[in-house]
Amino acid sequence: MFETIKNCFKVKEIRKKIWITLLLLLIFRLGCYIPVPGIDVATFSGTIQNNSFLSVLSQITGGSLANATLFALGISPYINASIIIQLLTVGIPALERLSKQGEEGRKKIAQITRYVTIALAIAQSVGIIVNFGINGVNGSGASINLNIFGAVEGGISETGARWIAGIFLTVVYTAGSMLVMWIGERITEYGISNGISLIIFIGILSTAGLTIIANLQEGFAGNYDRFWELLGFVLLTIVEFVAIVTVDLSERKIPVQYAKQVKGRRMYGGQSSVIPMRISGSGVMPLIFAFALITFPQMLISMFWPNSGAMTGITNWFSGSSPYWYGQLIYMVVLCVLIFAFAFFYQSMQFNPEDVSKTIQQNGGFIQGYRPGKPTAEYLKKISNRITLFGAIYLSLVAFIPSILSMVLASLGMTNLTLLSVFSTTGILIVVSVALELDKQLESQLMMKNYKGFLK
Repeated sequence: MFETIKNCFKVKEIRKKIWITLLLLLIFRLGCYIPVPGIDVATFSGTIQNNSFLSVLSQITGGSLANATLFALGISPYINASIIIQLLTVGIPALERLSKQGEEGRKKIAQITRYVTIALAIAQSVGIIVNFGINGVNGSGASINLNIFGAVEGGISETGARWIAGIFLTVVYTAGSMLVMWIGERITEYGISNGISLIIFIGILSTAGLTIIANLQEGFAGNYDRFWELLGFVLLTIVEFVAIVTVDLSERKIPVQYAKQVKGRRMYGGQSSVIPMRISGSGVMPLIFAFALITFPQMLISMFWPNSGAMTGITNWFSGSSPYWYGQLIYMVVLCVLIFAFAFFYQSMQFNPEDVSKTIQQNGGFIQGYRPGKPTAEYLKKISNRITLFGAIYLSLVAFIPSILSMVLASLGMTNLTLLSVFSTTGILIVVSVALELDKQLESQLMMKNYKGFLK
């Protein structure tokens, strides 16, 4: 990968795209440190950290949510909107027709996704600000100054000041989320690789980096257990990196033979090819879908009824951070079912055996031992289901390793595992997948540049 990056800097066009990408990512990280006026950061941060869902969301944003900065919502509203639109595309015929209309249809779907992003950003901002900022929870008190713009001094009542503060911060955080979305789209258009993936990538790495620095500072201050935790984290990360890269690059190749055809005075075909089917062809999307769905009830309750009995019940019976073993067990079983369901759902969207079989038949190809048409489609479907099954098992193991490790280490008396909670296996999977995708994008752009030079 480092050799690929070195070669890319030798090509002017690719070097320009890399600098544009780095500049836009720098703007994103600067926005994560721009404070929003009127917020007591210490109180707000403490309140957010006491909520398991919002603390995870803060980690994805690189700590921006806990610090109540301009990009506090990060890219999460856009990710949720994209998931919703992808699911609705299968169920709503109008959206399905748009998805099949080429570039024009994709532009319309992208515009619809932006509108849904605005709606989700507003809803998320209102929930967080009202319940964790203005009202305060768990006895922490309100963390938003109601005297924004001198509202109280100007004779406005406390209720009016609440409305002014809430509307102002909702507009600011919604605008920040839309700006992050715009940065991601510009990276995709003018830079390298997928901008949204790179923003998540940077957010996870920055959060892990800050936590590692904090652990080192505590270790040098005399808490030597932090060094052992850091060493164990490094060893575990190396093992996970090797395992994830091995699985991510593995694929099943189905050989396809093409018969010779005479068209005019030329003979075509007579060659062999392969259909590559990757074990992790759907990437981390099933994990993202499953985590988004399983945390949705907890997100709603934590935002609107943070101190209710329903919140306590969900935490005890149905949460990855449950203090009871049966709560974690139920959470793991339901999460496993969702991962399997979304893995097969996403695979059905990406790979259609009937269409592939029809394309092979139209080009005079066949899979040895199977007749063209329906028998070939059934064979491809069987292979696809088997590979998806192993891929779902792999993703389930990836999702459960942090929970299992936490349960084992907690039984040994180790409870303060900040590194394990911040840089989980899912985070490592996202980081590795984005890094591999970035490497492939750079290699393909280098190859295209070499082809252009050869043709010239």
